[in-house]
Amino acid sequence: MNSERIFLSPPHMSGNEMKYIQEAFDTNWIAPLGINVDKFEEEICEYVGVNHALALSSGTAGIHLALKYYGVGPEDYVFCSDLTFAGSCNPIMYQYANPVFIDSEPNTWNMSPLALEKAFEWAKNVNKMPKAVIIVDLYGQSADYDQLLPICKKYGVPVIEDAAEALGATYKGKKCGTFGDISIFSFNGNKIITTSGGGMVVSNDEDAIKKMRFWATQSRENAKHYEHKEVGYNYRMSNICAGIGRAQLQNINKFIDSRKYLFEQYTAKFTGLPLASMPINKSGSPNYWLSVFTIDKLNEYTPLNIIECLEAKNIESRPLWKPMHMQELFSDYPFFSHNDVEIVGENLFKLGVCLPSGSSMNESQQNTIIKIIKELFDSF
Repeated sequence: MNSERIFLSPPHMSGNEMKYIQEAFDTNWIAPLGINVDKFEEEICEYVGVNHALALSSGTAGIHLALKYYGVGPEDYVFCSDLTFAGSCNPIMYQYANPVFIDSEPNTWNMSPLALEKAFEWAKNVNKMPKAVIIVDLYGQSADYDQLLPICKKYGVPVIEDAAEALGATYKGKKCGTFGDISIFSFNGNKIITTSGGGMVVSNDEDAIKKMRFWATQSRENAKHYEHKEVGYNYRMSNICAGIGRAQLQNINKFIDSRKYLFEQYTAKFTGLPLASMPINKSGSPNYWLSVFTIDKLNEYTPLNIIECLEAKNIESRPLWKPMHMQELFSDYPFFSHNDVEIVGENLFKLGVCLPSGSSMNESQQNTIIKIIKELFDSF
């Protein structure tokens, strides 16, 4: 067993984090808000190519505020990508609304335009039009927005882009986070860059950001005393966390290059094995957040064999996200599949495995992982 555990996607400190943290201590701005928060918002705007940003305690908080901004409430409906992390759709439940889950398509694993159109036709027929559509950029790769956005526009429904996993990815020359009417990023410890915990909501809609900023700071009215007329939330990012994010953002291109190299090495050295890498959308460039592979078919070997074999050597790997419609919490809500032959998300969950992808992982560690997997398949 390896003495030092190899994690799936650990934080990768770049060296400048302590500079901004120290500045926060030196100026005594260690509470939420401060110069690092302001600068981090500005720097994300510049990097992504949007006009306004709001630093928050999590990406989930950003989705919650976006849903609230679009007036989502009890008995309303919200469409959401099915193959995702629960943070994408839990905020729908915060608003006591009803999620409707949309299957993936096989070319990018992201939201299927065919399933989305079917969902809208259903909603029109039963008079349950959604207040918003949450489109996820899965595993660091952009959804096919040229196909998805016209459908949403046709029905006049705003798009919330969940780019939690996709900071730095592009689609037709534009960065992820620019396709939704409101978009969000996550800076959780396992993401392409981290603030320990945290997120960001971005938009070109200045009024939306202003209103969400108000809600995120406990909806405090402009008065000398604490005056409140609306429900508010404690959702703002701390000045220390924002300082970490500023240093991380300076190195994002290096992080992407490192993860891309790992993905390409896995793909090349798995040649001849019954493993296929996540398909790359030729219309964009992912950030290669995770190197994800699928077994060509369930036979005598399964993804669990790979996961257990690596775990025995103190190496972390995981299955793909379990689709939301398969979760007990969401099993009673509507779901629309890509086609009548298969449910793409279910198939990916059964066949997929996420391999260690950290930008700090060295060549020796990756070669160890590759050797273990090759020996596993040779043993069958």
